[in-house]
Amino acid sequence: MVRGMTWAERLRGGLQKTRAQLNQNAGFLGRSLSSARDADALEDLEMALLAADVGGPATADILRSVQASRRPDLLAALSDALIEQLEPPKEAGEENSSGLTPWFEPAVKPAPVEPAGHVVMVIGVNGVGKTTTIAKLGQHYMEHGKSVMFAAGDTFRAAAGAQLEVWGDRLGVPVIQGREGGDPAAVAFDGASSRKARGTDLLLVDTAGRLHNQTNLMQELGKVHRVIGKADAGEPAEVWMVLDAVTGQNGLQQAKKFNEAIPLTGVVVTKLDGTAKGGILIPIVRELGVPIKFIGVGEQADDLQPFNAAEFVEALLAP
Repeated sequence: MVRGMTWAERLRGGLQKTRAQLNQNAGFLGRSLSSARDADALEDLEMALLAADVGGPATADILRSVQASRRPDLLAALSDALIEQLEPPKEAGEENSSGLTPWFEPAVKPAPVEPAGHVVMVIGVNGVGKTTTIAKLGQHYMEHGKSVMFAAGDTFRAAAGAQLEVWGDRLGVPVIQGREGGDPAAVAFDGASSRKARGTDLLLVDTAGRLHNQTNLMQELGKVHRVIGKADAGEPAEVWMVLDAVTGQNGLQQAKKFNEAIPLTGVVVTKLDGTAKGGILIPIVRELGVPIKFIGVGEQADDLQPFNAAEFVEALLAP
């Protein structure tokens, strides 16, 4: 991404592939809502949403919402329907309104994500960039005035601890380390104890990547979670899974298994700029039942920012 760009401009650029995927079917976004209700237009919209990895159940709901909408054009009706999927009403009967503007506002700033407590446990499969994501999250929270610590709980990958140490030195963040091949739960315990003793605002706990079908490693996550609670009652208040958007539905299925092993409180979606399937955010919210906390659209630290449904949809549908 080009330096000096606002987050909204970077987000719009990062969603370019997904936006192109949505628009390649007959340019349906330029149609009036009345014409969009005809069978051909709805079929075009259905194919576009499915190609963007929105998923069958959510696509059916979106089509129903568009057909029932009182909006004067398809763009606004679709915006409402997408936001409803990404940010469901908090109470039964409550309606959402996108507040879609007729232009894209590049000065929008995402609202901060306030963790429920002091410890965030970060989990995920191999290769999704958990360690780098933790560093970006650390920088984000420091820029918002919080003191931060890291715990290098990935003791199996030789470079993981060293990588986090480098980030810690760069950011001025203390890093709790353990010996290579050691017990990750012990590192997490030391990190939680140290955070509590120092009064640091936020501890981000790295964990080793693992596949959802590695039963012993999935059980280990539960152990790490329990041990943190022994060091600091009520923690970790947050368990965030890092999900690579490029993996699409496969990543979602993995996330479901992680959620069964250790209940998630949020998802961080990275690499949205590398895929045309950014619609995967909708089934993440719908099927996991947890919010998306942050999204990433590039390699730079400020290319990872808090998720806002209306902001995301407006960038996605912007001309």
